[in-house]
Amino acid sequence: MLSRNAANLYWLGRHIERADYLCRLTEATMRLSSLPSSMGGAGNAWESALRAAAMVYAFEETGRTVGEETVGHFLTLDPDNNASIRTCLERARGNARSVRTALTTETWEAINGAWLDVQRFGVGFPSRNTLTRVLDAVKAALQSFEGAAYRTQLREKTYWFMQLGTMIERADNTARLLDVKYHLLLPRTEPIGGSLDYFQWTTLLRTVSALTAYRWVYRDAVKPWLVADLLILNRSMPRSLAACYEEAVRLLDALAAGNGGRRGPAHRAALAGLRRLSNTHIDAIFQGGLHEFLASFIDDNNAFGAAIAEQYLF
Repeated sequence: MLSRNAANLYWLGRHIERADYLCRLTEATMRLSSLPSSMGGAGNAWESALRAAAMVYAFEETGRTVGEETVGHFLTLDPDNNASIRTCLERARGNARSVRTALTTETWEAINGAWLDVQRFGVGFPSRNTLTRVLDAVKAALQSFEGAAYRTQLREKTYWFMQLGTMIERADNTARLLDVKYHLLLPRTEPIGGSLDYFQWTTLLRTVSALTAYRWVYRDAVKPWLVADLLILNRSMPRSLAACYEEAVRLLDALAAGNGGRRGPAHRAALAGLRRLSNTHIDAIFQGGLHEFLASFIDDNNAFGAAIAEQYLF
């Protein structure tokens, strides 16, 4: 496979996962912003959404005031935002067109349909009702893409590179979301373990579709250290950091097997990350500082992405 084709497939996976994450994040923020401002709703929730999306500085450059209409538009339909849902889908579609012959008809139609769906809403500032319809349409289209790829793509390099991009992006998104909730979201006047704290952790679990999984695994009230354990160390949870790295190692092994078994810097980075997650306990993470652990993980994950680019000459 040509390096440029591998890069297009890898970034197709990353852009699709990024768009899905922004859908989930925006939907969760709308739920949090419905709380009174005295309880951390309104502006605080949308500021936290920008931090979770790593878009604070980009939004500040627009000169707009933080609010549902402005941030909601910035995260979803803004063509001038290089990481909005609209832009992610545009880039994903461009990546897919570059490798059109490697994709099944169902996979291509799903990503093309997602792009056409978001196009229907234009580029203006959406009302809450329009924003909800945008998110519903994009989520349905992205689920269709994921299902089409899973059901119809051959299990070979095309699929593996797409999935590798997905795992890198998913791990980054989960870490950022967890860090924002623990380190930034709760107002200083609110007690840890209070009603607002509980509502925010529950909303975080809903954002990553993990609330039912949490109740099934722990059979306990929502507690910060258990949520962190689920989203960091539990390999049965598809969006956990450990699960993402376990899958990344498997994908790199599959790619290496088709390349004479040769391994490189990406393998070493993936194995080091998985080993770190396997050899720690949630108590040790909290003792050392959850924010510090997640910040270090995000840096290491970025280095992992760079190692993949180096190894496959992106």
